[in-house]
Amino acid sequence: MAERAVTLTIPDHIYEQAQKLAETSGKPIEMILLHELENAFLPPLPEAEEAELDALQHLSDEALWTIAREKMPRSQQDRMQHLMDKNNLSELSGAEQAELESLVEQGQRLMLRKGKAAALLTERGHIITTRAISD
Repeated sequence: MAERAVTLTIPDHIYEQAQKLAETSGKPIEMILLHELENAFLPPLPEAEEAELDALQHLSDEALWTIAREKMPRSQQDRMQHLMDKNNLSELSGAEQAELESLVEQGQRLMLRKGKAAALLTERGHIITTRAISD
């Protein structure tokens, strides 16, 4: 993928927010701004999912930590892996294909919730580490 350099003047409030995120995450401000810009061009989520993610901002830090640490149940992880293995061998039935798609969708929604919770915690001054969210 080709990259292009662009000079962009941004308002102070955006720079300050990006700088704060850069400091708390230990990442360069350019990486923070690029990440936010990439996210701006993602296709919109369905309305119900967007509302669910927006509602997270009203939760307590404790509730957000719980969401950030949430995991798909082991039985679902195992089933999804089994179906993925069968899919790689082109051995899935129609029902299994639908089940795999459902499990993948559930996993994606979980990751969105976890990511949004982690982002909100970071905005609130918490430091998010792999260890912190795997407790």
